[in-house]
Amino acid sequence: MNAAPSLAAEPRLTSLSHGGGCGCKIAPGVLSRILRGTAQMPLPPELLVGIETSDDAAVYRLNDSQALVATTDFFMPIVDDPFDFGCIAAANALSDVYAMGGAPIMALALVGMPISVLSVETIGRILEGGASVCRAAGIPIAGGHTIDSVEPIYGLVALGLAHPGRVRKNSGARAGDALVLGKPLGVGVLSAALKKNELPPAGYAEMIASTTRLNTPGPDLAQIAGVHALTDVTGFALAGHALEMARGAGLTARIDWPAVPLLPGVRELAARGMVTGASGRNWAAYGHEAALPAGFADADRALLTDPQTSGGLLAACAPDALDAVLAVFARHGFGQAAVIGQMLPRGAQPLVLAA
Repeated sequence: MNAAPSLAAEPRLTSLSHGGGCGCKIAPGVLSRILRGTAQMPLPPELLVGIETSDDAAVYRLNDSQALVATTDFFMPIVDDPFDFGCIAAANALSDVYAMGGAPIMALALVGMPISVLSVETIGRILEGGASVCRAAGIPIAGGHTIDSVEPIYGLVALGLAHPGRVRKNSGARAGDALVLGKPLGVGVLSAALKKNELPPAGYAEMIASTTRLNTPGPDLAQIAGVHALTDVTGFALAGHALEMARGAGLTARIDWPAVPLLPGVRELAARGMVTGASGRNWAAYGHEAALPAGFADADRALLTDPQTSGGLLAACAPDALDAVLAVFARHGFGQAAVIGQMLPRGAQPLVLAA
């Protein structure tokens, strides 16, 4: 009979996965082809948000004052510390509820672990990390499902509530809206550096602080009438999620690249080649719908397409709502939230313009 694996003999968590965090996502072009042939039954009128605009969660109207927000997210390790991995995965899953303007009410855990490779102590620490984030969000993990899998996988089914009239889709932007980003970019670059043992302790601390910060401004932003659209920036990167926002609204998203906040040191790391494979796959999928200025550096393009795990909220709001939007972000501790662009009439322009 084989002995249970010991902590000392365990491999690094990131060595067990072919990709980490939201960089595991199926590339947008491939996903589009997979979903193209899926048949849809007639949708009930209570389903306020489904898959039609690639939104962050499904929303089902329960009554005049409540709608259920339902989503799920899970992935392989982006870091080696099991507790940190659990925290990141849970924060990332709950983000989709916040991005719809909802407040989480409970979660279910999704757990796939290589039982013959990882100790029960390590697996327990992953679950503890997830539970700690749910406690911070004020919700229970009320159940879940576990399997023995080849690669370690952890995430949540996240459920929340929102007022039906205050649900914010990713497709509601209007021409003239300002774009506000809640968190700096660069998580994918930091994760690539970590996997290559090139990430200093300060960079790791920045990565954990960003990826475990809950996107709690979402419900308060949804109460501002001038906020027309919300999403969160995750695996398809800033360019990809701005593209979804522009496509859904029939507009063009202009990104003022110098105004986009970046995590410390990520541009230098990207210039040294510390980028994920998902960044290139993202650009291959949607680069034909974007326009970059002459001389736009490769490192900047890598950051524009950098997959974010538990990334920031992206809000499209009327200019006269900007002060209120930034005040909400500041009140929730998102001091680096910044105005990064504008929604423009579509015309003959590409869906995403970087300036």
